[in-house]
Amino acid sequence: MNITLRKITMKNFHECITLSLTEEQTHFVASNMYSLAEAKADNVSCPFAIYTDEQMVGFIMYWFDEANEKLWIDRLMVDKKYQGNGYGKQAMKMVVDEYMNNDKCKLLRTSFVPQNTKAKKVYESLGFKSTGEICDGEEVMVIEKWEK
Repeated sequence: MNITLRKITMKNFHECITLSLTEEQTHFVASNMYSLAEAKADNVSCPFAIYTDEQMVGFIMYWFDEANEKLWIDRLMVDKKYQGNGYGKQAMKMVVDEYMNNDKCKLLRTSFVPQNTKAKKVYESLGFKSTGEICDGEEVMVIEKWEK
């Protein structure tokens, strides 16, 4: 599987905002349009399109809080036509691996709507552990990196 993460540009913007979820999933994650607006406004979030070869299949957004040495993975979505192929897990793994190898990063954090059991399984398979914390109605999971 050849997965790449690519910046959102005017060339792929429309395609990104038209990616969609099933009706049952729409309350699990903010829309890509909202996420792109948030990234523009907060000036720290890094939004990326998820591609397999030349086909956009999803969206991921994260930001690194350098002062607190934490990576926050805020969004992950895969278009309903491409779900079940491992694209979201592979994209998430790419981000996790990048920051696991970053000496300045000590904690990786993500969250999910508790009813989204598929997301929980994906995050657990990547090493995330539940903190028991609920933030904005979402269960928080982390990977802590320990000094060697």
